[in-house]
Amino acid sequence: MRTEALGSLGSVGLGLALIALQAPQPAAIVPLADYHQHLLSPARSPGGEVFDAAGLVELLDAASIRQALVLSLAYQYGNPNRPPVEDEYGRVKAENDWTSEQVARFPDRLRAFCSVNPLKDYALDEIARCAKDARLRRGLKMHFGNSDVQLLNESHIARLRTVFRAANDHRMAIIVHMRSTVSQKRAYGADHARAFLNELLPAAPDVSVQIAHLTGAGGYEDTAADEALQVFIDAIAKRDPRMARVYFDVSGVAGLGDWKPKAALIASRIRALGLDRVLYGSDGGWGDNPKPKQAWASFRELPLTEAEFRTIANNVAPYLN
Repeated sequence: MRTEALGSLGSVGLGLALIALQAPQPAAIVPLADYHQHLLSPARSPGGEVFDAAGLVELLDAASIRQALVLSLAYQYGNPNRPPVEDEYGRVKAENDWTSEQVARFPDRLRAFCSVNPLKDYALDEIARCAKDARLRRGLKMHFGNSDVQLLNESHIARLRTVFRAANDHRMAIIVHMRSTVSQKRAYGADHARAFLNELLPAAPDVSVQIAHLTGAGGYEDTAADEALQVFIDAIAKRDPRMARVYFDVSGVAGLGDWKPKAALIASRIRALGLDRVLYGSDGGWGDNPKPKQAWASFRELPLTEAEFRTIANNVAPYLN
């Protein structure tokens, strides 16, 4: 049918139409990497679903995404709001080791960070141990929500400064789920972001720090998270040197909860942060969780320009190389 349609054109029109058909089309915008992924080990899901490196790579292929940063879930064993487990530190080590072994199966596609509850007595030992693993030494993931970290608690801040210094000394990048524990209705907002800026970032001046979910916990209905994010936006606007190595990932921001009424606000916050600081992420891909391709499609619904989407898609953080 296309040939018949072209045949009805004059010679000049036919030539122009053929040139148009043969002209290279703009490449689809897809992220180079997913900066916030998890695997689900047999130990974390006894008798249930396992989401391993092969499963993740399959989802990356479906989304045409080349690489992913895998964040160990070892910190979940130290969650004080869940029933205690036997040999907690042994399980933390085993989970970090399993994550290391999984990414080793796809060395060109996957990178890994170890993780730990930073308030635990064994945290510094585990960071030092991970720093000796060729696949885990790139970085450290901390989940303040699952660890019940409270940023206005002086003893917590003192402990966190020690952990941040240790990561910095080992040249391990840091990724933080900064939002405090939602299930326990812990306070959160601008004061907590200021504590992070003033007390913790100076303890890790030589490494990159990635703040997950635009400082929230997924979605963008949480006004407290927006207040926290504004603290960092203001610091960036003032060219605060403490923000020089700070990135923000957008995992779970679009596509979860009632986020669409906040789409324009999210886009404005991304622009205020600076597009070069924003990293795509989709979080764990098992069960009903959004898959990388689906999460990117949701993110593409934000009112950003094609050039802005392309910038974000092409961002490469130092710790992925």
